[in-house]
Amino acid sequence: MALYIRVSTDGQTTENQRRELAEVAERHGWDVVQVFADKGISGAKGRDQRPAFDALCKGIARRDFDMVAAWSVDRLGRSLQDLVGFLGELHGKHVDLYLHQQGLDTSTPAGRAMFGMLGVFAEFERAMIRERVTAGLARARAQGKRLGRPPVADGKAGKVRAARDKGLSVRQIADKLGIGVGTVHRILSAA
Repeated sequence: MALYIRVSTDGQTTENQRRELAEVAERHGWDVVQVFADKGISGAKGRDQRPAFDALCKGIARRDFDMVAAWSVDRLGRSLQDLVGFLGELHGKHVDLYLHQQGLDTSTPAGRAMFGMLGVFAEFERAMIRERVTAGLARARAQGKRLGRPPVADGKAGKVRAARDKGLSVRQIADKLGIGVGTVHRILSAA
Protein backbone atom coordinates (compact mmCIF):
# COMPACT_ATOMS: atom_id res chain seq x y z
CA MET A 1 0.00 0.00 0.00
CA ALA A 2 0.95 3.61 -0.49
CA LEU A 3 0.19 6.58 1.73
CA TYR A 4 -0.64 10.00 0.32
CA ILE A 5 -0.36 12.93 2.69
CA ARG A 6 -0.66 16.63 1.94
CA VAL A 7 -0.72 19.94 3.77
CA SER A 8 -1.68 23.25 2.20
CA THR A 9 0.85 25.58 3.79
CA ASP A 10 4.53 25.39 4.67
CA GLY A 11 3.67 26.10 8.33
CA GLN A 12 1.76 22.83 8.63
CA THR A 13 3.24 19.38 9.13
CA THR A 14 2.40 16.11 7.39
CA GLU A 15 3.68 14.15 10.37
CA ASN A 16 0.26 13.80 12.06
CA GLN A 17 -1.28 12.30 8.92
CA ARG A 18 1.73 10.03 8.40
CA ARG A 19 1.69 8.74 11.99
CA GLU A 20 -2.05 8.07 12.07
CA LEU A 21 -2.13 6.34 8.67
CA ALA A 22 0.90 4.22 9.59
CA GLU A 23 -0.91 3.10 12.76
CA VAL A 24 -4.02 2.18 10.73
CA ALA A 25 -1.88 0.22 8.27
CA GLU A 26 -0.22 -1.67 11.13
CA ARG A 27 -3.61 -2.50 12.76
CA HIS A 28 -4.90 -3.89 9.43
CA GLY A 29 -1.67 -5.73 8.61
CA TRP A 30 -1.05 -3.61 5.49
CA ASP A 31 2.56 -3.13 4.35
CA VAL A 32 3.39 0.46 3.48
CA VAL A 33 5.74 0.37 0.50
CA GLN A 34 5.82 4.09 -0.29
CA VAL A 35 4.78 7.43 1.18
CA PHE A 36 3.94 10.36 -1.10
CA ALA A 37 3.91 13.79 0.59
CA ASP A 38 3.05 17.18 -0.87
CA LYS A 39 3.92 20.01 1.50
CA GLY A 40 2.64 23.55 1.12
CA ILE A 41 0.50 22.75 -1.93
CA SER A 42 -3.22 23.44 -2.18
CA GLY A 43 -5.56 20.60 -3.09
CA ALA A 44 -7.05 22.93 -5.70
CA LYS A 45 -3.82 22.65 -7.69
CA GLY A 46 -3.78 20.22 -10.59
CA ARG A 47 -1.79 17.03 -10.76
CA ASP A 48 0.95 18.82 -12.72
CA GLN A 49 1.53 21.18 -9.77
CA ARG A 50 1.55 18.46 -7.09
CA PRO A 51 4.70 16.38 -7.64
CA ALA A 52 3.98 13.70 -5.01
CA PHE A 53 0.39 13.27 -6.22
CA ASP A 54 1.66 12.96 -9.78
CA ALA A 55 4.17 10.29 -8.66
CA LEU A 56 1.35 8.50 -6.81
CA CYS A 57 -0.77 8.44 -9.98
CA LYS A 58 2.16 7.07 -11.97
CA GLY A 59 2.62 4.36 -9.35
CA ILE A 60 -1.07 3.49 -9.65
CA ALA A 61 -0.72 3.24 -13.44
CA ARG A 62 2.23 0.83 -12.98
CA ARG A 63 0.37 -1.06 -10.20
CA ASP A 64 3.30 -0.54 -7.83
CA PHE A 65 0.82 -1.06 -4.95
CA ASP A 66 -2.68 -2.39 -4.50
CA MET A 67 -4.07 0.22 -2.10
CA VAL A 68 -3.79 3.95 -1.46
CA ALA A 69 -4.52 5.42 1.97
CA ALA A 70 -5.13 9.11 2.61
CA TRP A 71 -6.17 11.06 5.67
CA SER A 72 -9.28 12.47 4.02
CA VAL A 73 -10.91 12.97 0.63
CA ASP A 74 -9.93 16.65 0.65
CA ARG A 75 -6.24 15.64 0.83
CA LEU A 76 -6.66 14.06 -2.62
CA GLY A 77 -8.24 17.12 -4.23
CA ARG A 78 -10.76 19.90 -3.99
CA SER A 79 -12.32 19.54 -7.43
CA LEU A 80 -15.04 16.93 -7.82
CA GLN A 81 -14.05 16.46 -11.44
CA ASP A 82 -10.40 15.75 -10.52
CA LEU A 83 -11.45 13.48 -7.67
CA VAL A 84 -13.76 11.46 -9.91
CA GLY A 85 -10.93 11.13 -12.45
CA PHE A 86 -8.59 9.89 -9.72
CA LEU A 87 -11.17 7.39 -8.48
CA GLY A 88 -11.61 6.18 -12.05
CA GLU A 89 -7.84 5.61 -12.35
CA LEU A 90 -7.87 3.61 -9.13
CA HIS A 91 -10.85 1.54 -10.20
CA GLY A 92 -9.40 0.90 -13.66
CA LYS A 93 -6.19 -0.49 -12.16
CA HIS A 94 -7.99 -2.44 -9.39
CA VAL A 95 -6.27 -0.38 -6.70
CA ASP A 96 -8.26 0.03 -3.47
CA LEU A 97 -8.66 3.30 -1.57
CA TYR A 98 -8.79 3.90 2.17
CA LEU A 99 -9.91 7.33 3.43
CA HIS A 100 -9.35 7.56 7.18
CA GLN A 101 -11.70 10.43 8.10
CA GLN A 102 -14.56 9.20 5.92
CA GLY A 103 -14.11 5.56 6.93
CA LEU A 104 -14.13 4.50 3.27
CA ASP A 105 -12.31 1.29 2.42
CA THR A 106 -12.93 -0.06 -1.08
CA SER A 107 -11.35 -3.40 -0.15
CA THR A 108 -14.61 -4.20 1.72
CA PRO A 109 -18.03 -4.86 0.14
CA ALA A 110 -19.54 -1.80 1.87
CA GLY A 111 -16.65 0.38 0.69
CA ARG A 112 -17.03 -0.87 -2.89
CA ALA A 113 -20.76 -0.10 -2.73
CA MET A 114 -20.03 3.44 -1.53
CA PHE A 115 -17.42 3.81 -4.26
CA GLY A 116 -20.02 2.74 -6.83
CA MET A 117 -22.51 5.28 -5.48
CA LEU A 118 -19.91 8.04 -5.75
CA GLY A 119 -19.48 7.12 -9.40
CA VAL A 120 -23.25 7.22 -9.98
CA PHE A 121 -23.51 10.66 -8.38
CA ALA A 122 -20.58 11.95 -10.41
CA GLU A 123 -22.15 10.66 -13.63
CA PHE A 124 -25.45 12.31 -12.66
CA GLU A 125 -23.67 15.61 -12.02
CA ARG A 126 -21.94 15.45 -15.44
CA ALA A 127 -25.30 14.78 -17.11
CA MET A 128 -26.90 17.74 -15.32
CA ILE A 129 -24.06 20.04 -16.37
CA ARG A 130 -24.40 18.85 -19.98
CA GLU A 131 -28.17 19.54 -19.89
CA ARG A 132 -27.64 23.05 -18.49
CA VAL A 133 -25.07 23.86 -21.17
CA THR A 134 -27.32 22.55 -23.94
CA ALA A 135 -30.29 24.53 -22.58
CA GLY A 136 -28.17 27.69 -22.36
CA LEU A 137 -26.99 27.32 -25.97
CA ALA A 138 -30.57 26.74 -27.16
CA ARG A 139 -31.76 29.85 -25.28
CA ALA A 140 -28.96 31.94 -26.80
CA ARG A 141 -29.85 30.74 -30.31
CA ALA A 142 -33.55 31.47 -29.68
CA GLN A 143 -32.60 35.01 -28.64
CA GLY A 144 -30.75 35.42 -31.92
CA LYS A 145 -27.29 35.49 -30.37
CA ARG A 146 -24.45 34.42 -32.58
CA LEU A 147 -22.46 31.51 -31.15
CA GLY A 148 -18.82 30.72 -31.81
CA ARG A 149 -16.03 33.00 -32.81
CA PRO A 150 -16.90 36.46 -34.07
CA PRO A 151 -16.52 36.87 -37.81
CA VAL A 152 -13.40 38.54 -39.13
CA ALA A 153 -14.07 42.01 -40.46
CA ASP A 154 -14.21 42.13 -44.27
CA GLY A 155 -11.42 44.68 -44.36
CA LYS A 156 -9.13 42.46 -42.32
CA ALA A 157 -9.84 39.44 -44.56
CA GLY A 158 -8.89 41.56 -47.56
CA LYS A 159 -5.67 42.64 -45.87
CA VAL A 160 -4.81 38.99 -45.15
CA ARG A 161 -5.29 38.03 -48.81
CA ALA A 162 -3.33 41.07 -50.00
CA ALA A 163 -0.43 40.28 -47.66
CA ARG A 164 -0.38 36.69 -48.89
CA ASP A 165 -0.30 37.93 -52.49
CA LYS A 166 2.79 39.95 -51.55
CA GLY A 167 4.47 36.72 -50.47
CA LEU A 168 4.27 37.08 -46.68
CA SER A 169 4.15 33.89 -44.62
CA VAL A 170 1.15 33.01 -42.50
CA ARG A 171 3.11 33.86 -39.33
CA GLN A 172 4.23 37.22 -40.76
CA ILE A 173 0.65 38.07 -41.73
CA ALA A 174 -0.65 37.16 -38.28
CA ASP A 175 2.03 39.27 -36.56
CA LYS A 176 1.54 42.22 -38.91
CA LEU A 177 -2.25 42.31 -38.53
CA GLY A 178 -2.40 41.30 -34.85
CA ILE A 179 -4.51 38.19 -35.41
CA GLY A 180 -4.01 34.51 -34.77
CA VAL A 181 -2.29 32.10 -37.14
CA GLY A 182 -5.45 29.97 -37.15
CA THR A 183 -7.50 32.97 -38.26
CA VAL A 184 -5.10 33.60 -41.14
CA HIS A 185 -5.35 29.95 -42.19
CA ARG A 186 -9.16 30.09 -42.00
CA ILE A 187 -9.35 33.25 -44.16
CA LEU A 188 -6.93 31.87 -46.74
CA SER A 189 -8.70 28.51 -46.99
CA ALA A 190 -12.07 30.26 -47.46
CA ALA A 191 -10.68 32.38 -50.29
